[in-house]
Amino acid sequence: MVAVVAEKSLVGTWKLLSREDVTSDGQRRTDPILGADPLAYLMYDAAGHFAVQFMRRDRTACGSTAEQLRVGHANNSGAVKGYDAYFGRYIVADDSTVTQELIGALSPGDVGKIVTRRFQIKGAELVIALETTASDGEAVTRTLRWQRVG
Repeated sequence: MVAVVAEKSLVGTWKLLSREDVTSDGQRRTDPILGADPLAYLMYDAAGHFAVQFMRRDRTACGSTAEQLRVGHANNSGAVKGYDAYFGRYIVADDSTVTQELIGALSPGDVGKIVTRRFQIKGAELVIALETTASDGEAVTRTLRWQRVG
């Protein structure tokens, strides 16, 4: 990433309210690694750095061994045993997208990845949307709703 432009309204600490994957025909999918209602915090600072951590609420229910490791897709990171975390730098474009460069990540294959998400802020709520792939390979739109906590 060359230039860093931090969106002032994006700066802060955000707590995850909901995470939903929906197929093109409107079917809701539950991520087998993080579950239907993971815990998560997302932080953006004014200098263009970000960090995020996701955790399945009940990590003892991570599923079979095959489900415990999820390989990240082009616009998604990989979770391990009910946990996902990554950090790096971000820039905000005029079209209400945030592009993140993953400098560090729980899953080694995610290091160096560049991902772009659409975002919208209304009051104390941040909504981030991205196109990705469900664990079964089907295309989904993932919508994350966050509440500002700091």
